[in-house]
Amino acid sequence: MSSKTQKPVIAILGGTGAQGSALALRWANAGYTVVIGSRNPEKATQVCKRISIEVDNANVSYENNLVAAQKGDVVVLCVPYASQRATVEEVQTVLGGKVLIDTTVPLVPPRVARVRLPDGGSAVAAIQSMLGESVSVASAFQNVAAQVLADLSSKVQCDVLVCGNDMEARELVIKLASDISVRAIHAGTIANSAAAEALTSILISINSRYKVHGAGIRITGLDSGE
Repeated sequence: MSSKTQKPVIAILGGTGAQGSALALRWANAGYTVVIGSRNPEKATQVCKRISIEVDNANVSYENNLVAAQKGDVVVLCVPYASQRATVEEVQTVLGGKVLIDTTVPLVPPRVARVRLPDGGSAVAAIQSMLGESVSVASAFQNVAAQVLADLSSKVQCDVLVCGNDMEARELVIKLASDISVRAIHAGTIANSAAAEALTSILISINSRYKVHGAGIRITGLDSGE
């Protein structure tokens, strides 16, 4: 970033998927420059066009994952669990000094309503361990439904739990969430990401049982402004 007041460029790896494209739409609507990382130029072009139709003067473009991560001040990982590690390895050389927001949930199809945490307890904590302290990894956005984010007229009534070892990185994620009208909350170190990751399967189960879409969580006992 050229100045402290300038908004960071946000690179979204997996930006053509439901969650990634919805976050891209929200941040573009909030005035951020968004770079979608994708291995499929055709799909990435379609997503950029959709966002440009919905958002006047949207500053959105696409690149392959490595170039997108290089251009981003903040990198957001929105790929399936099966692709998580390989994608991070692909861009690892350009992540130094940056914040990586990892939205990964260790879902194992077809039984996605069953909690299955990986060895070590957390998919995102494993990435922080792999990258070391030169990259600040934050876990966030696992529990907010993509279809809710994708509707700009929809009020997001789900809180986002933000876990990470770096307090400044967590503060940045909370600011980025606030700018898209999502309340995000400090939820402790990266080890606590296991709770947010597990909650996704529970929410999927609730959606199925009660025939609803986009069930979420709310943290009570906090002032509305927090």
